[in-house]
Amino acid sequence: MTSITQEKDTVFDKIGLPKSLAWGFLGVIIFMMGDGVEQGWLSPYLIENGLSMQQSALLFTVYGITIAISSWFSGVLAEGYGPRKAMLLGVLLYIIGTVGFVGLGIQHLDYPIMLITYGIRGLSYPLFAYSFLVWITYRTPQNKLGRAVGWFWFVFTGGLNVGGAYYSSWAIEALGYHNTLWSSIFWVSLGAFFALVLNKDKFTPSTDAGSKTKELLKGLTIVRDEPKVLIGGIVRVINTTAMYAFPVFLPIYMASHGFSTKEWLQIWGTIFTSNIAFNLIFGFVGDRLGWRNTVMWFGGVGCGITTLLLFYSPIWFDGSYWAVMGCGVIWGALLAGYVPLSALMPSLVKKDKGAAMAILNLGAGLSVFVGPTIVGALIGTIGDEGVVWVLSGLYFISAFLTRFITLPKKEPETNVE
Repeated sequence: MTSITQEKDTVFDKIGLPKSLAWGFLGVIIFMMGDGVEQGWLSPYLIENGLSMQQSALLFTVYGITIAISSWFSGVLAEGYGPRKAMLLGVLLYIIGTVGFVGLGIQHLDYPIMLITYGIRGLSYPLFAYSFLVWITYRTPQNKLGRAVGWFWFVFTGGLNVGGAYYSSWAIEALGYHNTLWSSIFWVSLGAFFALVLNKDKFTPSTDAGSKTKELLKGLTIVRDEPKVLIGGIVRVINTTAMYAFPVFLPIYMASHGFSTKEWLQIWGTIFTSNIAFNLIFGFVGDRLGWRNTVMWFGGVGCGITTLLLFYSPIWFDGSYWAVMGCGVIWGALLAGYVPLSALMPSLVKKDKGAAMAILNLGAGLSVFVGPTIVGALIGTIGDEGVVWVLSGLYFISAFLTRFITLPKKEPETNVE
C-alpha cells in the first residue's frame, strides 16, 4: 500500500490540508454541490405534486439503502482497486440515475421508476466522496489526520448542504425545478474533472484478486474482531440521522409557521455554512482535546440539546426568521463535533484501515436510510414533535456509546483521548 509521502512543511501542511490532494478536495466540493441541489426542496415539491408524506419518505429510504450499500463498498473498493476507479464509477452511476430520475420518473410522475432511478443515483456519491476519504487516511500523518478529515467534511458538507442549497435557491427560480436537477450533471462532471484529472496524486492499490476478495470480507468481519469499530459505526449512523430526517418533514413544519421555500433553503444553507466552518474547528479541537471527548460532548450531548432547540424555535420565538436561523446555526456547529470520529475509527486498528473506514462509511450511508425511515414509520403516530424527540434521544445514546471507543493501550493516547 502506498505510504505517506514526506514533504516539506508548507501552508497546506500547517493547516492540515494534504497539498498533494488539493485538487481532489476542490473536486469533492463541486461534485457534492451538484449532488445536493434537491436536498432542501425535493420532498415538499413531490408532495405538492401528488405524493404522500409516506411515499416521499419511502423514496428517500430507498435512496438511503443504496447509499448505505455503496458506502460500505466504497472503502474496500477504494483500497482494493484504487480510489480513482471507485470515484469514476460513482460519476457514471450519478449520470445514469439522474437521467432516469428526472427524464422518466419526475417527468411523468412515475413512482416506481422514481424509486428505481433515485436508488441508482444513491449509489453514486459514496463511491466518489468516501473513496476519496480513504485516500486521505492513507496519505496523511496520524498527528494531522483530525485536521485532514476536518477538511474533507468541510468540502463534503460545503457542497452537499451549503452550495447545493444556495445554488438551488437561485436556480429553481431562474431555471425551474426540472432544469435545476438537470444542471446537477454539469457540476458533478466538473467536480470529477478536478478530482480525477487535475489531481495527480498516486495511490497504488492491491493487484492481487484474492486480496481484494479478502478485503471485501474483512469489511464485514472486522466488526467481530474489533467491537469498537462496530460501536463507532453505530455512532456514525446517529451522527447524521437527523440531517437526513429533517428534509423529509421540517420544510413542511417550517412552512406551517410562515417560512417560504426560499427562506427555508437559506436557513438550511446557513446552518451548514456554520457546520463546514466548525468541521475545521473541531478537527483542530479533536487533535488538541481528544477525538473521543470531542465526539462525546460536543457532538452527542450538544446535538441532543440543539435538535430540540431548532424544532421549537419557531414557537418559542414567534416565527422569527433570525431566531430560527440562529438556533439552526448552533445545531449545525455542534453537528461538526462528530468530525474526529473519522480520525478515531481508522486509528483503532494497525492494519485493515480500509475495512474500518468501510464501517465508518457504512454508518454514514445508513443514516441516509435511517433518517427518512424514522420519519415514515413514526410521524403518522407520534407526529413531527415525537420524531424530533426520538432524534434527540439518539444523540444522547451516541454520547454514551462513544465512552467505549478507546484507542489500543499500546498506542500513545495523550492527545487523542
